[in-house]
Amino acid sequence: MNENIMKIASKDVISIPPSKSIKDTAKVMMEHQFRRLPVTDPGSGKVLGIVTVMDILDFFGGGNKFNIIEKKYQDNFLAAINEPVREIMSRDVICLSEKASTKEVVDVMLSNQIGALPLVDADDNLAGIVTERDIALSLAGEMDDRTAQDYMSTKVFTTTPGTPIEGACKIMVRNGLRRIPIVGGEADISKAAKKLLGIVTSTDIIRFLNAKELFDNLNSNAASKVLETKLSDIMVKDAIIVEPEDTIGEICEIFKISNIGGVPVVKDNVVIGIITERDILRAVKNL
Repeated sequence: MNENIMKIASKDVISIPPSKSIKDTAKVMMEHQFRRLPVTDPGSGKVLGIVTVMDILDFFGGGNKFNIIEKKYQDNFLAAINEPVREIMSRDVICLSEKASTKEVVDVMLSNQIGALPLVDADDNLAGIVTERDIALSLAGEMDDRTAQDYMSTKVFTTTPGTPIEGACKIMVRNGLRRIPIVGGEADISKAAKKLLGIVTSTDIIRFLNAKELFDNLNSNAASKVLETKLSDIMVKDAIIVEPEDTIGEICEIFKISNIGGVPVVKDNVVIGIITERDILRAVKNL
């Protein structure tokens, strides 16, 4: 925990200028499979902000950033997605020194509920970035004395296959979720419990919109139609799951092999919890 964070941080960081369009920012994210991008000054290299997949979902109708489309552009979707990313990025970015320890990073991430920290050198220029996933993957195969049921979140937000993409965006943004289990049908143990049918993540949604070439070719009416697509059309049906007794080390190994950041915790085919990289950080903090 006291080792230098740069041992596990990404050093070749892809950043974008604040003038880059929202459309092109989403494309860069999907091309490199990133959930976030630092926004830097092209001249100085200093960090000006950070933009995440959740900011893109917010923009698409999940939250307040949808006002850019709805009010500033009177629902003209194509005009809005060419706005510079500075319009939706987070400006109050917490950065840490490249000399910070893993413990310092974990403490800052948990106390501020953030999933990534830009790391800067002595001149405040971007030197790297570290994410919850980096920390979780560094623990793969370790921490075999702690289990999913010790750290999972038991308050699980779920939805059904018939929910439209726009509705899923709202659920994610309002509750700070990057993934939602898709459920349906009554389970035997409780009429209120639902069986797991699949899962959808914020990245799944952005990837689908990219595949539909939403950013390039669709008019505003067609964009609205695409956002009405049901989750049953894009959800991962063979969702990777863990059981309550699986260890944190085993779960980190699953994250590493499958390149995912969270899984439903399932018992008798019913979702009883969800465990994510954030929960792994809580386990790390207690080491």
